[in-house]
Amino acid sequence: MTYDELMRGSSRTPLQAEPNLRLKGIVMRLHWLVRLCVSLLCLVFISSSFAQTQPWPAKPIKLVVAFAPGGPADIVARLLGQAMQEKLGQSVVVENRAGAGGNIAARLVAKDPADGYVLLVTTSSMAVNQTLYKDPGYDALKDFSSIGLIAASPNIIVAHPSEPSNDLREFLRNYKGKSVSYGSAGIGSTPHLTGDHVLRVLGGLDAVHIPFQGAAPALNATMANQVPLASVALPPAVPLIKAGKVKALAVTSLKRLESLPNIPTVAESGFPNFEDYTWVGLFAPAKLPTDTVNRLNALIADAVRTPDFRDRLTAAGFEAQTGSPQDFNDYLKREVSKWGKIVKETGVPAQ
Repeated sequence: MTYDELMRGSSRTPLQAEPNLRLKGIVMRLHWLVRLCVSLLCLVFISSSFAQTQPWPAKPIKLVVAFAPGGPADIVARLLGQAMQEKLGQSVVVENRAGAGGNIAARLVAKDPADGYVLLVTTSSMAVNQTLYKDPGYDALKDFSSIGLIAASPNIIVAHPSEPSNDLREFLRNYKGKSVSYGSAGIGSTPHLTGDHVLRVLGGLDAVHIPFQGAAPALNATMANQVPLASVALPPAVPLIKAGKVKALAVTSLKRLESLPNIPTVAESGFPNFEDYTWVGLFAPAKLPTDTVNRLNALIADAVRTPDFRDRLTAAGFEAQTGSPQDFNDYLKREVSKWGKIVKETGVPAQ
């Protein structure tokens, strides 16, 4: 019997027609199920298309910080996250993923969708690691969209309060020919390279690097006298210096800081023109839409123009930075080249 005959019924006897009626019911139910499935697929497609075309941000944003809580990247991320949340009216979550000199967080974010909902807050280690590591697991210039430079600060070398030396020049004289260990935020961080450059290459000490997963753990170890020195970015050290919990020996800015005028520079400690900085920037996975890149960059610019934001950065030892995404990308290229040369000069083995 044909499908048309089933739909019209049949002139056969009741005994013959009963199975045909059952078959007719099955066919009708199958038609209904097919229509339902098609309708559901259409709804899913429409919902998906609507979600993709919703203006950014349509859901919470996550800032992945490449270092431990309390370090320079974390301090800046939390300030920026609060400013973004107030401006966007959308939740901004800060998540610390420390380890491997910032590489763990960078690898994770590089694999995320380029939709503006997962962003990376990291330091100049992003540039350093391109040379320091044989395979960092990402290409800083190809696997990320450079959003903007947020803040920068000099590095600082501090000691346990019981250290008799009052500045770097005196410390180098007292420890000449001796072995000394120092902590940093991790292998490949700019404070690590600063410490190695100043203490070993320039100062002539047998300096042994002790890496930590962030500046805060390195400072905690110095306060506990587990390591005699720490080379860290300035911000997390400022409150400890003012509280007398660590002793500052030298800062890597070219001139003395207005906020800490009694701390000599490395340049005036016998190494003219020496200058090193740790910067903090915002990145997204590569190929983030240009309009989202520009909007995120504008959020940074709006934040650093706010007096409260700038004052809090300054109080923490940072200088606010501004510039376009292209400015930041060009700066990153120069930093990759600069720190690549320093890695080779210091002889720090590839990781």
